[in-house]
Amino acid sequence: MKKITVLLADDHMIVREGFRLLLEHETDVEVVGEAANGREAVALGRKLRPDVIVMDVAMPLLNGIEATRQIRKYCPDTRVLILSAHGDDAYVEKMMELGAAGFLLKQTSSHELATAIREVRAGRIFLSPDLARRQRDRERKSINHDGQLKPVNNRLTSREREVLQLVAEGKPNKQVAGELGIAFKTADKHRQHLMAKLNIHDVAGLTRYAIAEGIIENDVRVDLH
Repeated sequence: MKKITVLLADDHMIVREGFRLLLEHETDVEVVGEAANGREAVALGRKLRPDVIVMDVAMPLLNGIEATRQIRKYCPDTRVLILSAHGDDAYVEKMMELGAAGFLLKQTSSHELATAIREVRAGRIFLSPDLARRQRDRERKSINHDGQLKPVNNRLTSREREVLQLVAEGKPNKQVAGELGIAFKTADKHRQHLMAKLNIHDVAGLTRYAIAEGIIENDVRVDLH
């Protein structure tokens, strides 16, 4: 029997090790790689082409939201299963709109994690029971108003979202350029275009916007003033 290949993406090593140990007990699942940030998840996803990527949302350099967007673009056959400590409606809605196949909380049991992996690999959507109920309620309310869910952060390009995260994390243009493999002037140009497009002209404002959009968590950056 062919095993379900899984890539674990989480910036905490102890979490990845815990997931790996849990999944080692499943005879039909094989962990083929680990990523410590979203950029590594995209690179390893393109290299390994796993059946399922278990993806954290809040990761440095490239968050799970943008990483999922890129993986769905470059690896359309790979299913993304979000497993996060944060199950608020904004995260769930963003990830499902971007093509995530499932969303679980980190408090979930090992049995539920394995079940979710099997379900999304089979082409089905899987949500934790509480999340599924809340999503149904949210969709009913949204449909009652305008017939569709609000699109997520579609004003920014993929590159602009990457720059936004790095700037909101407090990285200067030189480091942004290094992380993205672009010239310093190009990084500065992206930053200026980003500010102009959003009509936000300071780092604190960009940080607040990134937090509101779920691109970073509100504990990533200390100074918002």
